[in-house]
Amino acid sequence: MYLKVAELAKAAGVNEKTVLFWIRDMGLPAHKQDDRYSINRVDLLEWATTTGISIPPEIFVVHNDPNRPTAVSDALQSGGIFYDLPGDTPESALREVVSRLQLPPGLDPDFLLQTLLAREALGSTALGNGIAIPHVRNPIVGAAGESAISLCFLKNPIDFEAVDGLPVTILFTLVTPNVKAHLQLLAKLAFLLHDQPFQELLHRANSEAEIMTTIRALEEQKIRR
Repeated sequence: MYLKVAELAKAAGVNEKTVLFWIRDMGLPAHKQDDRYSINRVDLLEWATTTGISIPPEIFVVHNDPNRPTAVSDALQSGGIFYDLPGDTPESALREVVSRLQLPPGLDPDFLLQTLLAREALGSTALGNGIAIPHVRNPIVGAAGESAISLCFLKNPIDFEAVDGLPVTILFTLVTPNVKAHLQLLAKLAFLLHDQPFQELLHRANSEAEIMTTIRALEEQKIRR
């Protein structure tokens, strides 16, 4: 579950000095022992999502896992795409998002909403350019043991305190059966969202079919499933 500085540098395609800069100057959580750092993969993903740093999703794959990881396109097919969600604050928008998620029996939607808002209070989940991935550190556990991603287009731009100062109009939210699936799916989604043409497509709010076709093509080009 932990990565050495050299391992992270190699996987991310950067030098070790860059990783040390992330730790010392950009707040990447790391454990230090005997003058050597180790980085928890969960902490790495949380940090990368918050700061907008692109980290290859292969870093988060469990290589001895016999199950095939869920593709972003398959999860989005399950979670659905929704347009013109009302709201003029993060709370009101996220309330609308939660109402559309496929939640397991017994999970209180209001509790989930407060958990998402508490996460936003720790640091914006906005990636920039009007896109955010509101999420919690631990997964929202799905009822059927399947992963799902919901894509919601907001009717009104809302200030999520993004680093670039732009209001958010697009929200992705995950429902996953366990921590491992949450880690892998969030990593894949964040990685795909660094593709500028894909971001431009989302802002045109084109048809669901075009969005799904584009995601599948990107997965084939950029991600080892």
